Amino acid sequence: MAAVATCGAGAGGTESMAAATSKSNVTSFQRRGPRARGTDSGGPRLVSIAGTRPSVRNGQLLVSTGLPALDQLLGGGLAVGTVLLVEEDKYSIYSPLLFKYFLAEGIINGHTLLVASAKEDPADILQELPAPLLDDSCKKEFDEDVCNKKPESDIKMKIAWRYQLSPKMEVGPVTSSRFGHYYDVSKRIPRELIETSKWHGFFLPEKMSSADKVECCSLTPGYMKLLHFIQNIIYEEGFDGSNPQKKQRNILRIGIQSLGLPLWGDDVCCSENCDSSHSLSKFLYILRGLLRTSLSACIITMPTHLIQNKAIIARVTNLSDTVVALESFVGSERETNPLYKDYHGLIHIRQIPRLNNLICDESDVKDLAFKLKRKLFTIEDKVLYK
Repeated sequence: MAAVATCGAGAGGTESMAAATSKSNVTSFQRRGPRARGTDSGGPRLVSIAGTRPSVRNGQLLVSTGLPALDQLLGGGLAVGTVLLVEEDKYSIYSPLLFKYFLAEGIINGHTLLVASAKEDPADILQELPAPLLDDSCKKEFDEDVCNKKPESDIKMKIAWRYQLSPKMEVGPVTSSRFGHYYDVSKRIPRELIETSKWHGFFLPEKMSSADKVECCSLTPGYMKLLHFIQNIIYEEGFDGSNPQKKQRNILRIGIQSLGLPLWGDDVCCSENCDSSHSLSKFLYILRGLLRTSLSACIITMPTHLIQNKAIIARVTNLSDTVVALESFVGSERETNPLYKDYHGLIHIRQIPRLNNLICDESDVKDLAFKLKRKLFTIEDKVLYK
């Protein structure tokens, strides 16, 4: 096919050269006019998929996490073929929001979803996704938040601005770009959007109802079944690029909820010296291999505060591409501290991938405050004094 395209371009080379020389006063420093639609450029094109954009740093294809502020912290979005690990907050109050934002962004952009859980039916998770917030409503929400803020003179002694001279974090809607949306947590996504979207659910209690309990490669049966399920979806629906005749390519968004819980058959949260200490790390190793060769992106929430063995946490971090931790103020001394009364917790950027390199990048911004307002979950580039 490549040879045919090359021959076609060469046949018309004389005519195109004559047309180019017939134009007067045209130099290589002048901007070329827009090409007519349908014209073959004769060169390689980037994969054009709804809800994606190339990274300005390395050209890697990116998808939005569903939270524009988090996209900005991660260098523009989540790279396709990578894993985003979200360390759950202590009472699992705010981490499900990031999980649902990621899935809701997929539905809005027409991506295929794969939702896996051991404690909640994926169909119920989809019914609880937040509704997209219109630009006008979003602007009104941000305007109200600005009006309700106290004068800066009252909070100058409480909050330190780390980046006063650097560009401020994006806090409002961007109407010119459709990459990343804002969502209203007080409303649910329309049922019509869920019914017209394509998604696959993996509910472990239903999958384990069969008599098949073969344990292979030191993996628990739950992890093994989930890997087979993900692999089948990737290969059968052509997300690995094995079906080049497919007219329109799409992104597979994979969401795995509370990985590592005993419900998965894993005991990493039960004792420090567990029997299946390597099962979780092997699962992540194989999963990342599947993602690297497919048009897919994965978000995993994990209760790392329950894992007693620090070596397991270190392995899980190394096997993940991006790691974000949520620290809630609920039940801590900071909940009653007046310095933190305007916020609900901190978000820590543990690890950011440096793609096409041997080491991972470290974000300059490590501790950021977040708060859950009436409609929006926001992240602010403010560092609170401890």
